Amino acid sequence: MNNIYNIITDLDLSNGQTKRMDCPNCGGKNTFTVTNNLGSLVWNCYKVSCNVRGGNRVHLTVDDIRASMGNAQQFAEEEFKLPDYIVPHGKTNDVLQFCCSYQLDPDELGVLYDVKEDRVVFPISHNGRLVDAIGRALGKRLPKWKRYGKSGLPYVYGCGKVAVVVEDCVSAAVVGYGSFVGVALLGTSLQEVHKGYLAQFSTAVIALDPDALPKTLQMAKELRGHVNDVRVLRLNDDLKYRNPTDMEKLNGIINN
Repeated sequence: MNNIYNIITDLDLSNGQTKRMDCPNCGGKNTFTVTNNLGSLVWNCYKVSCNVRGGNRVHLTVDDIRASMGNAQQFAEEEFKLPDYIVPHGKTNDVLQFCCSYQLDPDELGVLYDVKEDRVVFPISHNGRLVDAIGRALGKRLPKWKRYGKSGLPYVYGCGKVAVVVEDCVSAAVVGYGSFVGVALLGTSLQEVHKGYLAQFSTAVIALDPDALPKTLQMAKELRGHVNDVRVLRLNDDLKYRNPTDMEKLNGIINN
């Protein structure tokens, strides 16, 4: 592993740069990628039989972060703090019912509760620290989804090697298993900060809701300059509802 780390650091990647190469562990042809993503070196081998992956902080100036994140300067300069009215869910009945309706475990997700606006809150972490949070109304309050911070970063769930780009946090949590990482954009627009995050993956699957097919195709086109393998998943229903045909299509991706 030390040899791999030395190879990675010797690449001297600048912020936003990705290097694709033969895997120094398994020898896989062009299966190993290293990305400098906002000051984190992230590396993966995408060969199924090779489990090499990791990450490490490198020096990054504030100017670098501003340049890569555009309008999200607050993220570079300020520590995000949750409002006092966002608390542990404490087995709140509405939160439990909401998560149960999607077959999700609130403790596994680490969700919180907004007692002021009656929302289940999905925390967003980056490089091991809390940088933002997304709240979903449990009643009829509008907007249905609310961002508490200014990072612009997606909500991410899972530890796999294939990014599945969805619209909301629930869908991300549903698909963030096995080889997949659920990446929720909170909408159908692809921002620069999203592109920067997704650049660490060699494969990304665009899986927006069925009524957003034109947006899906446009997003795939935009993302192809940042991710080597971009695929479109045409759905019958929102992924959060676990339509058997849709889930079969998704699972089939890792076998193709």
